[in-house]
Amino acid sequence: MEPREFPNLTVLSHPLVDDKLGRLRDAATSHKEFRELCTELATLLAYPATADLETRETRVATPVDWAAAKSLVSVPLLVPILRAGLGLVPGFHALMPQAQVAHVGMYRDPDSLQAVAYYANLPDDLRGRRAFVLDPMLATGGSAVATIDLLIDRGARATDIVVITLIAAPEGCGVVAEAHPDVKVFTCALDRHLNAHGYIVPGLGDAGDRLFGRGAGRKPETHGRKPEAQGGRAT
Repeated sequence: MEPREFPNLTVLSHPLVDDKLGRLRDAATSHKEFRELCTELATLLAYPATADLETRETRVATPVDWAAAKSLVSVPLLVPILRAGLGLVPGFHALMPQAQVAHVGMYRDPDSLQAVAYYANLPDDLRGRRAFVLDPMLATGGSAVATIDLLIDRGARATDIVVITLIAAPEGCGVVAEAHPDVKVFTCALDRHLNAHGYIVPGLGDAGDRLFGRGAGRKPETHGRKPEAQGGRAT
């Protein structure tokens, strides 16, 4: 499904996605199950996101005879945004074990509120390479745009860059579409909005904390708070 206001956005609609996403959102889900669900959802997203990868004709020897076959023209690059993006890598590797992994770390400058890279382990030349930017949450869009800029600076074409996220906010989708209209975004859900603190509503909480232990299985801290204050924060 492609929402009209975001022509570069694909929201994956499938019963398995719906079931897994519901369990992912649940605050009672353990960090072990949360990691497993991230992997499974990433695999489901990887299938449509890789549908246009370029292949070349080849031949292989079966036990009986030669058979026509196809192979990928180039090895894709996975670019998880630290730290939560690491949770999506195993799902892509399940389908593309040959995919290489580069890492990008971002922080938000407290004065400008802009995303700033503190770590970027990227190949020097990305010309002709397909790159998948991995981050469970697309909230403000700042980290995604900054990462895309890094890839383009190294020769990647915008049409070869795909953002993979589990939950997106309209604000983040708008920022990515305005900065890089040729970059495709694949997600499992387009949530309602960001609240005043930059949290996706209804979201799923802090994806990094829930992946790596802190806050796993914690009930939402709703006492004394309005319902719209819940959600997940990301950049």
